Formats: sequence, structure tokens, C-alpha cells
Amino acid sequence: MVKRNGPFSASFLWEPVGTWDLFIPEELNPEQKELAKLARDFIKNEVEPLREKIEGKLEPSIVPRLLKKAGELGLLMAEIPEAYGGLGLNKITATVIAENATGWTSFMVPLMCHTGISTLPILYYGTEEQKKKYLPKLATGEFLGAYALTEAGSGSDALAAKTKATLSPDKKYYVLNGEKQFITNGGFADVFTVFAKVDGEQFTAFIIEKTFPGVSCGKEEKKMGIHGSSTVPLILQDCKVPVENVLGEVGKGHRIAFNVLNIGRWKLGAACMGGSKRIMEYSSKYLKERQQFKKPLADFQAMREKLANDNIRTYLLESVIYAYASALDNACAAIEIDKSSPDYYKVVMKKVKGLNIEASITKVYGSESSDIVSDDAVQMYGGYGYIQDYPPEQFYRDNRINRIFEGTNEINRLLIPDTLMRRALKGSIDLMGEIQKVLAGLKDGYPKTDSAKPLAPWIDQLESLKRLAIYFCGVAAQKYMEKLREKQSLVLLMADLVIEVYAIECGLQRALKIRKIKGEEASKLAELMTIAYISEKIPEMIARTRQGLFNVAEGNDQEFASYEKALNRIIQPQLAPTESLKETIAARVLEKEGYVV
Repeated sequence: MVKRNGPFSASFLWEPVGTWDLFIPEELNPEQKELAKLARDFIKNEVEPLREKIEGKLEPSIVPRLLKKAGELGLLMAEIPEAYGGLGLNKITATVIAENATGWTSFMVPLMCHTGISTLPILYYGTEEQKKKYLPKLATGEFLGAYALTEAGSGSDALAAKTKATLSPDKKYYVLNGEKQFITNGGFADVFTVFAKVDGEQFTAFIIEKTFPGVSCGKEEKKMGIHGSSTVPLILQDCKVPVENVLGEVGKGHRIAFNVLNIGRWKLGAACMGGSKRIMEYSSKYLKERQQFKKPLADFQAMREKLANDNIRTYLLESVIYAYASALDNACAAIEIDKSSPDYYKVVMKKVKGLNIEASITKVYGSESSDIVSDDAVQMYGGYGYIQDYPPEQFYRDNRINRIFEGTNEINRLLIPDTLMRRALKGSIDLMGEIQKVLAGLKDGYPKTDSAKPLAPWIDQLESLKRLAIYFCGVAAQKYMEKLREKQSLVLLMADLVIEVYAIECGLQRALKIRKIKGEEASKLAELMTIAYISEKIPEMIARTRQGLFNVAEGNDQEFASYEKALNRIIQPQLAPTESLKETIAARVLEKEGYVV
């Protein structure tokens, strides 16, 4: 089998395990590890000691000052090309920085906003003049950035924005009027990417400086979490924006909004991964220190199981995030035109768009994983987990926004099958052909992995789950056709099947790659975590799919019987002794006092 870098357009859903290669964290080079240490040290030594002042907004200048300090250290310029004052590093290295810039503080939010959705629109869509003017200052922190898309009446429906832009009679300015809502970094940002409708119709992006006439900010929002971040309304009253500050093309702002959000989703997932690791450091130490019934909490199996579950979930998340980052890097590496070409970033954006299903997965899986881990931490700490003097309380509150940021998880789940179906209709993927292969296998059977290969039964389980996902997508699409979008409960299940396929694929391939490059003993824990996850997750997905098929049948027993017969032929669960596997995993976590692979 010829390996290639990927996957693309959700090809992981039908390609056999091992078709494509992925990067795993175990392959990080010394330079990347040094950047990881730089980011961790900055958070531990510069940011966390100021946590109470940051979270209480006791000194509003602290966060901007820390962002500028991060700029001095090079933590803001990873993805900005050297030609514009940056380091020109790849997405894998940016992931390393993002995951290690996390801690017991909400500073990660302004940091990720600045380096992601605030800076990248100009990098990807700006003119050469715009890049030269803004990127060097954003790279160093001289300018701090914000992204203004949301409005009070348009959350997930971004194109319903009411902010208007009118060209001045002398055609030198656009005059903007409107109000943007929930703008991260808005209270101190120097540069905003703002979306408005030219003449009330053409959705367009603009670069706006805070010094432009007509720009002001409202009061800071009183939020449930991420208290240290600035979140304000951005008010535009006859704001005069030079025509040269139109970002991209008039009427094409939606491309910027949605494509840049795909990058933001990956960055958010990376931050969730880092946050999950930080929480586990606190939880594992606490379980060893805290005594109940004259013995440490770590002696109770219920607590050890939570710790093992958290480590497993974080392992899968880490595998997903680095696989996606490497897919982006590989896609960009395949671009044949020179980086100095004015068309280079247009091609990059096409590559990013081609991975938007995977981007949504990183966001959904990341935000829900960190929620699980932080919720478990509160429970392991007991009453202390509810007290602000202890880390879980803040992690729990801060994590909740991640399921809303960068498109709600519901929107991202709806995007996954919708994108899949649209690409199938356009012919860019042969989904119908894959469905026919699954249907043919109902009669002829499906191939099995050579039993001599490592993890062969679990590879077969993943391949079966892929077929189940394809089968369910086919059944639902055939039954409801263009009305499928209205059956959101079915669409969400389709998305979850795809998400779990990707997560298991990344975790399984990572375990196999660790074995290949480091040996069987080094891969043992990764293999145990993958097996435990598959053993518990696939029966869950089978049960959910069976219920989904029953719903599709709409009370027709004969129709459901045919679905159930197919289901049973496509997949049968393979179980493992998860209790003993998790005991081994928990022991390793407690020994290290933190996340371990």
C-alpha cells in the first residue's frame, strides 16, 4: 500500500487504515520542544503569578502587557512569514506553542484570538501593502488584534449581519454603521477585522484601526468564565474606513469569515488539548495527597477510572490535533507555486477549505474532551473543586465557552454531513460508490486484517465503524433526500459517527507508529488506551445507530428489520477487559502526576 499525506475531504472515512501517514507528537524535533518549553515557562513564570489580577481585571493593562511580552519572546509570530517579521513556522510548531501556552488562567483566550482569527485574515487575504503595514506589528505585539463578526441578532447566522458600509461620494472611504457583539480583545485591540454589508447586501471584510473616527467600544461583558479576557461590543458610528482597507473582495467576506474560522477551530482544539493536560497535572497530584477514610483518594477505583478516562480522551484529542496540523502542513507543502506569488495564499485557503470537515472535528472533539476532563476534576476534588482557590473551578467555567466559540458544536456537527453530501453531489468524492461497496459486502462479506499484524482485531473494528458510518449516511440520505437537513437529530448522529471514526483512526495509527519507531514496549500504553476506547465507544455508537435507524424507519417494522439485519452484518463489537486496562493507565498517570503516553 502506498502511503500518502492526508487525509483530504474526509477520505479517512473510506480509505483503509494506513493509507495515509500522520505526524505524531513523539516525532517533535528539538527546536519544537524548545518552543514548547518557552511557552510553558512564560505561562508559569510570567502569567500564572498574576492570575488573580488578570481574572479580577484589577489592572486592565496586564493582559495587553503580557501579550506584548509574548511578542518579544516570539510567541505571536510563529505563522507569520519571515518577509513580514515572523518566524514562518508550520502548523505543527504552532500547535506546540498553542498547547503549551495554557494554564490556570484565561490568558490563552486573548493569546489565541490574536495569533489566530485576528492575524490570519490579513495574512491569507490581505494585499501586499496590507501585509507589510500590519503583520510586522502584529508579530511583535506592537499592534494587538481582534475579530468582529458576531452581532446581537446574528450569532451562528453570520450572514444575517446588519452592520452596513456605504461608499463615500469621493470613493475614498467606506462609512460603516453598526454594532458588533462579544468581541474578544475588543477593549484593547489596535486592529479589528470587521464584517459589514456594502449597501446592505454585499458581505465584506474591512481592516479597521481603533484610531479611525467613529470607532468605540462598549462596557466589558460580565461573563460566566474567561474573566481575564476582554469581551466588549464594538460600536461603529459613521466610521470612515479607507477603501484600501477592504480585506479581500467586496461581496466575498463570507470566504474570509468561514475559512479563517476553520483555522480558529484547530487552534481552539489545540488549546483544549493543552488545558486538559494541565488539569490532569492538578487532579493526579490531588488524588495522591487528599485523604478520605484514612487512605488517599487515589486508592479508590472510581477515582482511578476517571483519571484513566481523562488520559484516554486526552490521548485521542492530542492524536487528532497533531494529525490535522500535519494534514495542513502536507497540503501546503504540495502547493507548487512560490510563496512569494500573490496567488499563494489563495491556494492555501483552498487547501484549508478541503479540510474543513476535519477542522470541525478538532473543535468539537477538543471542546467536549476538555469539558469532560474539567468536569471530572471538579468531581475528584469534591467540595474543593467548587472553590475558587482551587484550579478545577476556573477550568470548569472557562472551558464551557469552547463549545460556543468558533461556531457552536451544533453548527459544526451540522457542517460535517452537509459538506460531505455537497461534495458527493459535486462529484469531488465518490460517496455513492463507497455506499455501494458497503451494500455489496452485506452479501459477500468484508475483508479482515491479517491476524499477525499488531492490533488486527481493533483495526477491523475501526474499518467496521467506517462502514457503519457510510451505511447510515446512505440510508438517511436516500430516505430524506433534500429534506435531510430538516432531520437534524439524524444529521447530528451522522456527524458523531464521522467524528469517532477520525478520533479512533488518529489514535490507532499513532499507537502503531509509536510501535514502529520506538518498539513494542514504548507503544504499550498508547495501544491500551486505544483498545479501551474502541471497546467502550463502538458498542455505544452501534446502539445509537440502531436507534437512529429505527427513527428512520418511522414505525415500519419491516423496514427497520432490514436496517437491523444490515447493521448486524456490518459490525459486531469486540470487547476488551477495560477495567484492568484502565488500572494500568491510571497507575502510570499517578506515577507521573500528569498526562502520559
